[in-house]
Amino acid sequence: MTRTHLVWDWNGTLLNDFDLVVAATNHALATVGGPPVTADDHRRNFIRPVADFYAAVLGRAVDADEFDQLDVIFHDAYRARLTTCALADDAMTAMRSWVGTQSLLSMWFHDDLVPAVTAFGLDGRFRRVDGLRPTLGGDRAYKADHLKEHLAALGLDGATVVLIGDSIDDADAARSAGAACVLYTGGFTDEVRLRASGHPVAGTLTEAVGLAAEL
Repeated sequence: MTRTHLVWDWNGTLLNDFDLVVAATNHALATVGGPPVTADDHRRNFIRPVADFYAAVLGRAVDADEFDQLDVIFHDAYRARLTTCALADDAMTAMRSWVGTQSLLSMWFHDDLVPAVTAFGLDGRFRRVDGLRPTLGGDRAYKADHLKEHLAALGLDGATVVLIGDSIDDADAARSAGAACVLYTGGFTDEVRLRASGHPVAGTLTEAVGLAAEL
């Protein structure tokens, strides 16, 4: 079956917000005495649930109540500096180069995602835009389920879909939905981890679209 639909990840893929994520993470962890996390640390060691990542950095367990507090602090810090972020350098070129339909799927809050997409001038480019509807962030939602719901709302079979993202979560979600996946090295995950997944890996979004078109 031909892959005719492309699902884009947002954070770390179309949106170049990695530095902001690291800064917001460090701000949140510092409130409970945590050590700073470098960019390389984050790329190599970030895992979901996010509470497990925080626990690994802090060297102790993080219960649900503490995670909820840290999650609010993280997102407040993230929102405060979001206007400092830009799209990935070749995001517009990459989106224009795909000949099929496109949609956007994010683990960020839907009510924040939609105005951000508008602010970046992307209105009308996607058949559908979906972020998280719950109050709290991605620790309590998993991208595999989110992707399946996204494709169901679009009326698409996973076999017709390619997802471009920057994390192992993206690859796992695509596999779970029967979709293909191309992983992008310019985001949140160390390239070695991405290549170990066995999925195609690209250094630019334009290259990622080219690989997606060949699947």
